[in-house]
Amino acid sequence: MVKDKIIVALDVPSKEEALNIVEELGDQVGAYKVGMQLYNACGPEILRAIGERKGKVFLDLKFHDIPNTVAAASRVVTGLNTFMFNVHCCGGSAMMKAAAEAMRAEAAAKGIEKPLLIGVTVLTSLSEEELQGEIGVGRDLTEQVAAMAKLAKESGLDGVVASAKEIKIIREACGEDFVIVTPGIRPRDASLDDQKRVKTPGEAVADGADYLVIGRPITKAENRTAAVRAIVEDMEQALKSC
Repeated sequence: MVKDKIIVALDVPSKEEALNIVEELGDQVGAYKVGMQLYNACGPEILRAIGERKGKVFLDLKFHDIPNTVAAASRVVTGLNTFMFNVHCCGGSAMMKAAAEAMRAEAAAKGIEKPLLIGVTVLTSLSEEELQGEIGVGRDLTEQVAAMAKLAKESGLDGVVASAKEIKIIREACGEDFVIVTPGIRPRDASLDDQKRVKTPGEAVADGADYLVIGRPITKAENRTAAVRAIVEDMEQALKSC
């Protein structure tokens, strides 16, 4: 179902606020993202609490360290009610392979379905100028995203996180069976906040996004259910036009 493509970003400071959102929206959306703010405030308990309310969790901690450390972290989060978690592609192929191998081994040992493991290509808050001028990457932004996506696939990852503006080049580079998760999604009447490479929900799914991570346009809405309904309608209309 189209609604299952929506992952609501629980970028809030407390367990109470996060669970209020989960209880309000329930299964009107596909999953909930727990990022660094909420995880650092609550720890693994927040994952269990969301699971008790039948919510699926995308754990967005962007593991980026030496291969042994990332493998150990991947083992820990596998089975903690995470249907998906991520690492940063900039950690390189050895790190990504270690994470994928550890995750699969742990899932097999526990007799559970393995989570999706995805890689962060280039943060959606970064512009071309920042990527090249401040970070010193020689490729242009789209070339860097495509290169990181290819590396992720070759390293055994299931997909990547990338701006909706790079969906088509990732599909060309990695094929149709590669998961693409797109943050930086903003309805037409929403502010950009700190995002720079954005598209509307309809545009993103029409281009081929598998999941859309949407935070403030839903969580800060006066009526969250109505906000979700409007996003679903935008997605449905876009898919009918394809």
